[in-house]
Order: sequence, then structure tokens, then C-alpha cells
Amino acid sequence: MINALASASRLLIEAPLKPLQGTRFQPTGFPDLGAASYTLADGTDMLLVESAQSMANRLETVCWDEATASLAAPLAGMPYIQVMKDGEILTNSILEAHRLNSPYILESADKSFYNTLKEELDISDLGAINTAALARTLFKYDPSCLLHGIFLAKKDLAGGRLRLSRALSSFVEAKNVRIAPSGGVKKDEVNPKGEAAKGFGHVPFARDEYTAENITAFFNLDLVQIRAYRLGEAAENFLVALALYKIQAFLQKGLRLRTACDLEKDGMPEVTRPDSTSLPSLTELEESLPKLIAAVQSQGLFADPAITQVMYKV
Repeated sequence: MINALASASRLLIEAPLKPLQGTRFQPTGFPDLGAASYTLADGTDMLLVESAQSMANRLETVCWDEATASLAAPLAGMPYIQVMKDGEILTNSILEAHRLNSPYILESADKSFYNTLKEELDISDLGAINTAALARTLFKYDPSCLLHGIFLAKKDLAGGRLRLSRALSSFVEAKNVRIAPSGGVKKDEVNPKGEAAKGFGHVPFARDEYTAENITAFFNLDLVQIRAYRLGEAAENFLVALALYKIQAFLQKGLRLRTACDLEKDGMPEVTRPDSTSLPSLTELEESLPKLIAAVQSQGLFADPAITQVMYKV
């Protein structure tokens, strides 16, 4: 499939979803807004089930194996930053919401890695940003940054202008939705009339879940942006395969979005652009990724060792 995308500008994928049990689901919520519902011009009631911001992080989570506290097996050898504190692992760039811009990486009193990053970037505060040079450095330490997007908001790193937009973006929408109201009560058998603000007493509450005609996950991979990194064929093939792995792994393993939003596939994911393109299975991607990682390693584009340790000091 990767060869078939050589001249395409975008890879667009849609995956039909449905509740794993029952008919109701709970969408993402926003402060002072609640559920993000909206209406199309034809009157169709729509709902944002999962936002692009949340999906970007969920597509990172499937790369990490919580049971072994390491990368998922097919991604072994892919570089990332590991943050240490007092001899213990604190966090890493795969799990951090802002990737390399995590405060545990760039705000540490130990500036060793920060200074290395600044030296290797070597980008002036004035003039246009050399995106290819930025991409090559980020690819060396955490290639997933190039898919997830990043903003290195530090004034002494090119005046705080170092950023890459997401090459892989995603969101989940529901169509023709209806509210399914429900509620409950937090019970306090010891002191039913206690002060609720302090956690005592019976506290009744209302909640809104939703039903929908259909739920769809959308994925958009910007192939033009990946080629603009000018990293070479081996690195480009790896990034495309990594993006496809994230999508397929999410659809197979990551659809429990919330306690009341547990979804599953309602059919096979479909490539809507380019036409006549088939999507490789998760098994096929798991088999090909180790070879693609080895090909990039052989060109010296990855950090050696692959895991770069950063010491976090307050």
C-alpha cells in the first residue's frame, strides 16, 4: 500500500463504530459547554464524540504497552525520551501530551538534553524556519512527533517559533443523534443530609447520554507534509506505516473512550482517498514495522541508543 501512496496528497479513512453494549454512549465534554452538539444545514443533529486533540493522544497511547511499561512490541527500537527522577522512571515523550515540549523534558534544572537539542537544531531567531532540519532532529529522538505535531514554545529555541502541525489527525462524529437522559444519586447512608460540598449527604444528579443513527471515526494522513520533511524513502515509509499502525491498533484496542462510551467496529474501515486503495491489517503492519525500523536505523537517522534518558530536577 505504501508504494501506492507515492503520488497521493492525503490518505483519508473512515471507520464505522457502534456501542459495544446497548445503544447509548457518552460523548466527550468541554468546560462551560458540555457535549459538542451541532446541526447541519439540512437540519441533521450531529455530535462530536471525540475531539481531534483527544484522538491525537489516543493514537499515541496505543503505541505504549502498560503491562510491560515499554513500547508495543512491533515498535521496539523506535526512539523516544525517557524522563528519570531520583533513579526512577517518571514519564516519557510517548505519554506526555506535549511530546518533547513536556515540562519534565524541557523545564528541568538539568539542561543537558535541552542544550543538546538547541545545539542540534541550530536555528536562528530570525528568518524562516527550516522545517526539514527541524523534522530531522525531532525524528532522531521521537519520530512520532512528526505525526502528532509539536510546538517547542521556548524563546531561546528560534524565538519560540518551532512547530509542526499534525500530519495524522482524527476525530469521531455521530449523526442523527438523540439525547438519552438518565441520572443517579450519590448515597450517604451514614449522614443523608450532610453538606454536599464536603462530600456528605445524598446527592442526586442528572446526566445525558446519546443514541445515534451512526458513529464514524475519521482519519486524515497528510502525505505531502511527510514528504516535505525530506527524510528519504526509508523514513517516509516508516512514518506512513506507523500512522497506519496507530489507526488499526486504535480501532482494535483503543475504543473504550470512557466508562459509558465503550465502542467497537461496525464494519471494516474504508479508504475514501485515494480511490482503489486497501488498508493493510494490524497483523501485516506488526510484521512490517520491525523491518522498516531496522532500515531507518541502518541509515543512522535514529538516536543511538534509541531511548534517550533525561534527568528531571526541580
